[in-house]
Amino acid sequence: MKFAFFGSSLVSAYWNGAATYYRGIIRAMHERGHQIAFYEPDAYDRQKNRDIEDPDWARIYVYQPTEEEVFKALDDALHADIIIKTSGVGVFDELLEKEVLKLKLKGKHVIFWDVDAPATLDRVNYSEGDYFKALIPQYDLILTYGGGNPVVSAYKELGARACYPIYNALDPSTHHPVPKEARFEADLAFLGNRLPDREKRVEEFFLNVAAQMPGCHFILGGNGWHDKPMSSNINYIGHVFTKDHNALNCSPKAVLNISRDSMVKYGFSPATRVFEAAGAGACIITDYWVGIDTFFEPEKEILVANNGDEVAQILSSLTEEKAKVIGQAALKKVLAKHTYTHRAIELDGILQQEFSTTKEAI
Repeated sequence: MKFAFFGSSLVSAYWNGAATYYRGIIRAMHERGHQIAFYEPDAYDRQKNRDIEDPDWARIYVYQPTEEEVFKALDDALHADIIIKTSGVGVFDELLEKEVLKLKLKGKHVIFWDVDAPATLDRVNYSEGDYFKALIPQYDLILTYGGGNPVVSAYKELGARACYPIYNALDPSTHHPVPKEARFEADLAFLGNRLPDREKRVEEFFLNVAAQMPGCHFILGGNGWHDKPMSSNINYIGHVFTKDHNALNCSPKAVLNISRDSMVKYGFSPATRVFEAAGAGACIITDYWVGIDTFFEPEKEILVANNGDEVAQILSSLTEEKAKVIGQAALKKVLAKHTYTHRAIELDGILQQEFSTTKEAI
């Protein structure tokens, strides 16, 4: 099958947390014989901050952020059998979400792939007159980055003909154990961009914990935190390129996952970095969200905290030996059940089920 993806960026993770997800699933689809073209705008300095070259497993089409260039990209995408508009492209999202639907008239299957379903659903349900609400029933299929039954039910209530979560996963070829690096050694590290619906949770689960544990060393990575007040035992390292993620996950005693408010609300939304860290054999401490045990067994494969005080308690009693055991258990689980190869097989099954007329070609 030939696929056309319209997304934020495949070649740059700069202010683009979905990059790892896109890369993992698209590479796995390519390995299963599919042909993929990825359409991304030259926006937000992402092309200036590429962290991979054009891959051999996808054709990259970079377009300028103008209406004329958007329509040229849509014309180019007509070579595909299935055209996918992802959420959060960042420029001309409304235009793209309306125009891709017109390609159904030319015999194409059109999918909306929501990489931030909790935020999309909150916007549609609580913003009066949101344009996307009327478009949902027109898509052949809705796929989501996560959310489980709450998200599936919410989309179906809005008229989606079918909705399936395709969860984050691990690409073992890019995220795996590596030797520790002194620059990333710490008791606890957190990597995440500064976003409005996560900032308060970062304050509670990370910044406040660091302030009450002056004898421990913390690392904070991600964009936007440069002017945030923080204690002197936090080393703020800014944007961390993908090539350094393995070392950042392997070097600290533990790494912290902090979910955004909307993802906690809907549950079943493991962040990409959870699987990255597990693939590196890291000991993960995560804030609580419904559905954690769908992916990892708490206390054996992942450590769970309900608040900042519990993060501090876990960290104060966590030995290097225990951290290593938990990290190895997480690595074993993710390799066995949560790679992008697993997700691509699942996706093929969904497409066969939903698009029976193209079953022979899938």
